[in-house]
Amino acid sequence: MWIVRLALRRPYTFVVASLLLLLLTPFVLLRTPTDIFPSINIPVVSVIWQYTGLSAKEIEQRMVYTHERALTTTVNNIQHIESTSYDGVGVIKVFFQQGVSPEAGVAQVTAVSQTILRQLPSGTTPPLIIQYNASTVPILQYGISSKTLSEQQTFDLALNTVRVGLISVPGVGVPYPYGGKQRVVSVDLDLKALERQNLSAQDVVTAISAQNLVFPSGTAKIGVNEYPIDLNTSPRLIARLNDLPVKTVEGAVIRVRDVAQVRDGYTPQQNLVRQDGLRSVLLSVLKNGTASTLSVANGVKAAMANVKNMLTGDVQIKQFGDQSLFVKAAVSGVVREGVIAAALTAGMILLFLGSWRSTLIIAISIPLSVLASLAILSAIGETI
Repeated sequence: MWIVRLALRRPYTFVVASLLLLLLTPFVLLRTPTDIFPSINIPVVSVIWQYTGLSAKEIEQRMVYTHERALTTTVNNIQHIESTSYDGVGVIKVFFQQGVSPEAGVAQVTAVSQTILRQLPSGTTPPLIIQYNASTVPILQYGISSKTLSEQQTFDLALNTVRVGLISVPGVGVPYPYGGKQRVVSVDLDLKALERQNLSAQDVVTAISAQNLVFPSGTAKIGVNEYPIDLNTSPRLIARLNDLPVKTVEGAVIRVRDVAQVRDGYTPQQNLVRQDGLRSVLLSVLKNGTASTLSVANGVKAAMANVKNMLTGDVQIKQFGDQSLFVKAAVSGVVREGVIAAALTAGMILLFLGSWRSTLIIAISIPLSVLASLAILSAIGETI
């Protein structure tokens, strides 16, 4: 073979090349992402429409179908579209052709979503748009529970404290928590009281909206100092909303508490998580893009340690579902099997040929071949 003849004519060139490969490849491997699966560059964009109170059939016919039709006529390089409609929620998944820029796909989908808002039912808000690809998988999961906090407080803690402390890690995506109760301020109407006072539900909504406001009101200069002035009618406590006036009838003030009850409530709970017998919240950590599973997992664990130091009370955060353990085991297995293969091959050469030179050549060439293959994989953007 020509490469053998070339090596025999230029032995020093190949020795130097082998030494360079042996010295430089480990530094290349340290920068190569280590992942569970190979890199799958099939970008997917999810569009989530929300309209509380609308049935799944109406969501499909009045919102999802309209948006799908707009996507197919405006957005480029679509492979196929999948959609699912629920009561109050419509989810559209747009799968793009392999190799398409995810940023371009998100930009086009966002533009179309904003354009068709006028064609959707009145009061429709802009959708939530999420970009990911086929290799976006959960690598860590955390269970958050407390014996003293309510489910609303636990959900708020996971969403606004724990989640915020993790999203700064490069390559991390942290979706909304699973389980718990999402806090909302509820106004429970007394229909009989409304009827007696000749009021409607819209009257209560208008009264609360008009009197729960914060307005900038300019500044006041006193001497050499200038002070900002705010017009703040927003009560500090939720219960104080019950004192807002709704209407005056013959000198008598009808307040919110006379026809309704404002309370600290929650949206209808659709999922439930338990940890050690306690109702808890599940937080999943996703790996995005070409980031290394090992580096992302290590970064999240370090960030979670800082988050735990900030928490007080009896909040417990337990980790489970660590996918980085499988990656470490797989890499260790490959290294172990490679060493065993090189040792067995060299042993067979020594046993049957009795040549130390041939044995040494085989023992060196096998690891170098593996290192060269890994270096090529890294150069073309693949993962280990």
